[in-house]
Amino acid sequence: MKEQLLSILNDLRPDVEFEKEEKLIDDGVLDSFDIVSLVSELNSEFDVEINVMDLEPENFNTVEAMLELIVKMQEEG
Repeated sequence: MKEQLLSILNDLRPDVEFEKEEKLIDDGVLDSFDIVSLVSELNSEFDVEINVMDLEPENFNTVEAMLELIVKMQEEG
């Protein structure tokens, strides 16, 4: 699952070392357009439905946080 996520992230922003970043949102590494694209990709790749309530910086600041969100969404689905 982590490899799939990293592949999506690297396709989105090949210039970012995602595994080293800890504040992707807080530091402005990912902007709102990136997040919209990312959520769309995550929804289709992992068969989840990330909604507006989940669009909080802490859910997208790190790869690990995104993985936790995906797992949570899969368990709820």
